[in-house]
Amino acid sequence: MNKKILVAGGGISGIGAAKMLLQTGKEVVLYDGNEKLDKKTLEGKFTGACPEIVLGELTDQVIGETEACVISPGIPLRVPFVQKLRTAGVPVWSEIEAAFRHAEGRLCAITGTNGKTTTTALVGEIFGNYYSSSFVVGNIGTAYTGKALETREDSVTVAEVSSFQLETIDTFHPQVSAILNITPDHLDRHGSMEEYIRVKELVTKNQTAEDACVLNYEDEVLRSFGQNILPRVLWFSSKRRIPGGIYLEGSVIVSELSGEREIVIDISELNILGNHNYENAMAAAAAAFAMGVPMEVIRKTLREFKAVEHRIEFVVERDGVSYYNDSKGTNPDAAIQGIRAMVRPTVLIAGGYDKGSVYGEWLMACQGKVKKLILLGQTAEKIAKEAEELGSLDFCFAASMEEAVELAREAAAPGDAVLLSPACASWGMFKNYEERGRIFKDLVRK
Repeated sequence: MNKKILVAGGGISGIGAAKMLLQTGKEVVLYDGNEKLDKKTLEGKFTGACPEIVLGELTDQVIGETEACVISPGIPLRVPFVQKLRTAGVPVWSEIEAAFRHAEGRLCAITGTNGKTTTTALVGEIFGNYYSSSFVVGNIGTAYTGKALETREDSVTVAEVSSFQLETIDTFHPQVSAILNITPDHLDRHGSMEEYIRVKELVTKNQTAEDACVLNYEDEVLRSFGQNILPRVLWFSSKRRIPGGIYLEGSVIVSELSGEREIVIDISELNILGNHNYENAMAAAAAAFAMGVPMEVIRKTLREFKAVEHRIEFVVERDGVSYYNDSKGTNPDAAIQGIRAMVRPTVLIAGGYDKGSVYGEWLMACQGKVKKLILLGQTAEKIAKEAEELGSLDFCFAASMEEAVELAREAAAPGDAVLLSPACASWGMFKNYEERGRIFKDLVRK
C-alpha cells in the first residue's frame, strides 16, 4: 500500500501544502480537528485533484497509512494527535520544510521577534531588482508551498519564517539566514524564553561554513549565539562600528562587508521611520550582499522602498492630526518601536489578546510621548493595572475599534498623532492583525 502525506490544518498553510503535494503526485489526506468544518467547502478550494478529507478525530488507521505529516504553524505540537503521530514514528514537518524539499535555487530565510516582514519585503524588492527569478514567501502572506514548484535552479527566494514554522524543520537549509532580534513573545506557545530562543536559532541548524548568517550585534542573545555557529556571521549594529559588518554612523549606514568601507545611504533618504527600521535596512542590505547583489542595486532599492502595510504605516492627516497604523506591533517590544518612531504628542490605541506578555517596559516608553492611552480587548484591564502603578499615564477603555477611533479623535489636537500599536495579538476581536489594521484605516478615513 502506498503511504500518504497527512496535511494537518484546513487554513491557508494547509491548503497550500496539500495543493503542492497533489501536484507532485502524492496521495494526500487533509486533516482538521474541527469536525464542524464543511467538507464541501474544503473540497471547493481545490481544482482537479482533491485530497481525502478527514475531520474530527484522527484514527489509528489513518496514522498507520501516513508517511509524514505536514503541520500548519497555528497547531501547537503538544496536541494529542501530534503526540500519537510521533509515537507511531511519523515525522512531523512544517509547511516550510515541505516547501523546501520541493523548491529549487537559493534561499534566504529571515526570522526574529520584530522586523521580519519589513526586512523580508525589502530583501524581496532588492532581489526583484537584480535577479530574473525571485520569490517572496512565508509569513509575509504567500505560503512557501504555493511558490515552491515555480522556482527553478537560478531562482532566489526570501522567506519570512516564524518560530512556529521553525519548530518542525528537518532538512530546511537557507544559504543566507538572518535573526533580527529576540525578545519575549509567544511564551504561551513555547513555554519558556529558553525554548523560544532555541527554536528561533534553528534557522541556522543545517547551515555550513559556506553559508552566511546575519545577526544583530546589539542583541545580547544573538551576540553570544554568533560566536558558536558554522556559517559566516555578518553583524549589523545601530550603535557602534563593527569591523567587517554594517553599521549606523551618525546619519549614514556604512558597510565594511566587502572588506572596504563604503557609505550605503543617509537615513534621511529612507522612507521608513525609526531606529528599528534602520536596523531592518542594514539587515536587508547584509542579506542581499551575502546573496551576491551589488551594493548599487541595494542602495537604489533602499532609497525607493516604502513602509510595509500595518508597520508604522501613515494612513491620513485629518484636522491637523496624523494617523498611523502599526497593527503589526503584536508584542510590547514591537510596539515600543512604534512609539519611538512618533515625533508628535501621541494618542495611542492598544490592547488585544493576552500572549502572556508583561507591559512595564512598553508603558515606560509611553511616558512623555503618549498623552492618552486607549485600551481595548482581553488585556485592557491587565495593562491598566500596570499603568496605574506607574501613575503618570492617562488611560481609558473602549469596547470596540470604532469606539477607540472616536475617543482618539476627540483626544487628539492639531499637531498630534494617533497611533494604533496594540502590543498584543489580534485574536478574539479580529481574525488577524491585517484585519485589525484595515478596520482601523477604514474607520479613520471615514
